[in-house]
Amino acid sequence: MRRCLRWLTLFCVAFLFCQAHAQGRIDCNALESRVLSQTVHYCVMLPPGYDTATAGRSSRRYPVLYFLHGLGDNEQTFFKSGGWDLIEDLRQQGQISDFLIVAPEGRRSFYINSADGRVRYGDFFIREFIPYIESRYSIRRERSARAISGVSMGGYGALRFAFAYPALFSSVSAQSAALIAESPRQTETMHAATPLNGPLGAVFGNPVDLHHWNQNSPFVVAKQNRARLRTTGLSIYFNCGREDEFGFDKGAAELHRQLQAEGIQHEFHLYPGNHGDAYFLAHLGETLMFHSRVFAAGK
Repeated sequence: MRRCLRWLTLFCVAFLFCQAHAQGRIDCNALESRVLSQTVHYCVMLPPGYDTATAGRSSRRYPVLYFLHGLGDNEQTFFKSGGWDLIEDLRQQGQISDFLIVAPEGRRSFYINSADGRVRYGDFFIREFIPYIESRYSIRRERSARAISGVSMGGYGALRFAFAYPALFSSVSAQSAALIAESPRQTETMHAATPLNGPLGAVFGNPVDLHHWNQNSPFVVAKQNRARLRTTGLSIYFNCGREDEFGFDKGAAELHRQLQAEGIQHEFHLYPGNHGDAYFLAHLGETLMFHSRVFAAGK
């Protein structure tokens, strides 16, 4: 009887040990930004076995996917809304490789510098946040191991960053990106100019600063950098729901047509669905598998 209990205890310990090493973990922290003069929170999903693999002199380095959340969300939303379980399932099924997922706090910034220059989020992300993350975690620092993604406001930010800095990222994805093809008139207020909820004058100006709007528009930036987008071979994927309440499906379709006309390779899908979490989770898996394939091809 004692021998059976001993074996049962050893089995349970071994099972729990394997389970712990089969799952990743979330590391949430904050940095004091010099660029923004404020605290910025962030969360990082570390793959299974990260702590063991990165210990010692011959520590392993991983690719990294930066994920930008939507308006009204925060750095924890991605992992609390079902993303954690989906990622764990995909990894256990061998459909995605091991890479870090980093979600910074974006607030209502649209991930760009504000029109009045008071909030320089774009500068913060490129000049301060990425170097900070790469110095703190065991990350491969070459372009082939760096990607960016986002949803809604974050999709806008991800596309804008990747189109503006194609030599920095190997791949970009966006779901239900806040894409508005037509530039607002100079006299329009932000609320009247876009279907977005809430006043965004602090970001784009109120009335809208047309030069600032165009300077950060993914459409305009993609056109300006079309030669670099072709030569660098940036891998591009985006999707949107056909019933998107904000009409972002029209903006996504317009970006698809523009990239086609410019001869820029990309993958685009319009699926049934709206702008809700259910749509995002339904297609999150394919976006993660897209980045996983690009990481594998870049090894």
